[in-house]
Amino acid sequence: MLLQHPHIADVCVIGVYDRSQATELPRAYVVLKGKHEDHESVEREIIAWLAARVARHKRLGGGVRFLDVIPKTASGKILRRNIRDAAQKEMDELTAAGKGAVAKL
Repeated sequence: MLLQHPHIADVCVIGVYDRSQATELPRAYVVLKGKHEDHESVEREIIAWLAARVARHKRLGGGVRFLDVIPKTASGKILRRNIRDAAQKEMDELTAAGKGAVAKL
């Protein structure tokens, strides 16, 4: 669904654990088409665009992160493990800083 958005060139969605809700929330890792200076406004636009098209549990409650390239194998398969590891590292850093698990959007 996200690949239909006009600003998205490539995307990977994983679940990130939110301790306050005791569940995983979808988070999109996105490669944008062209240059976009204001990632916050693009993030809000993507979240709102998707929310109008999918069920509540499929909305991006975990947010959107921007990458230069989605890691893939030589055959083109997405390396979700690499993205999950990076997400876990980010969550560990936030927890150590005392900022909670997932920022509310």
